Amino acid sequence: MKVAGRILVTLGGHQVDEETVRLACRMATRPRGEGKEPALLYAVHVVEVNRALPLSATVEPQQERGEQILDGAEQVAAEYDLQIEAEMVQARDTGPAIVGEAEEWHADLIVMGLPYKRRFGEFNLGKTAPYVLKHAPCRVVLFREQLDG
Repeated sequence: MKVAGRILVTLGGHQVDEETVRLACRMATRPRGEGKEPALLYAVHVVEVNRALPLSATVEPQQERGEQILDGAEQVAAEYDLQIEAEMVQARDTGPAIVGEAEEWHADLIVMGLPYKRRFGEFNLGKTAPYVLKHAPCRVVLFREQLDG
């Protein structure tokens, strides 16, 4: 498998985010003999804006939370001595926003952390992961949080 040169990591504000960033950092650090430069990392947090509001509307609480989430990603990357570009994006839907960012940034890989969610008693991927899996222009790694027994 070709080593990814540009890794986009998605952050949803879930408990699994820190582990997801750590996974992306480990993937960005190249094994000996495969070049000296680590892969480029790009962290994205999408703030969904209600359709009743303009897309450019200021949504203070979500933006403040987004900044905290992105700061956490930067701190984890710093532990690995890696630079990470972190950006908050406002969109109507998270899936298309992630795919758009991956296309615009020319990502080789998307790393997505998933919380373990249940719907009607069954595990559920939600709507974002299936959308990204179907439409992403690159490889996608899903990293589901551990199920606490």
